[in-house]
Amino acid sequence: MTTQDDDEAGRTDTGGQPGESAKERVDRELIEFLNEVRVVLPGVQVLFAFLLTLPFTGKFASLDSGQLIAYQIAFYAIAMAAVLMISPTALHRLRFRQGDKEYILQASNRMILLGLAALAVGMVATVWLVSELLFKQGTANAIAVVALIVVIGMWFVLPLSRRFAGRG
Repeated sequence: MTTQDDDEAGRTDTGGQPGESAKERVDRELIEFLNEVRVVLPGVQVLFAFLLTLPFTGKFASLDSGQLIAYQIAFYAIAMAAVLMISPTALHRLRFRQGDKEYILQASNRMILLGLAALAVGMVATVWLVSELLFKQGTANAIAVVALIVVIGMWFVLPLSRRFAGRG
């Protein structure tokens, strides 16, 4: 099935711009992808650095078992997010001269989506842990639930809602 964006040569719509070749589309999408990664990666690195320093503070020794579990969840989730979000760079460096840009783009997209999921887990756990240290447990739980709803809503539900509505 073709779409109204098919060009005269019979190319089916693959998300390209009018008059854009498949190679030009992949080149453009790779540049757009790299720009998106440049936005998210510094935040992941800062959060990871923050979590790396926590065990060396005096307050860390006073964490209860629930708080320690939340810290571990946050730490390992953010570490995984960092690995997943840095991996497209390694993939690109090792494969970019192999004429494999489409694969690089597809695999990198999957890595970033998994990285965003890990980042969401890590951020919510961090929000809960910090809130637990600042407020009563019930308040911390409520704040974490709000953070979870906002992250899921903004990062996943909103972008996917157009797909489910039949608009992409």
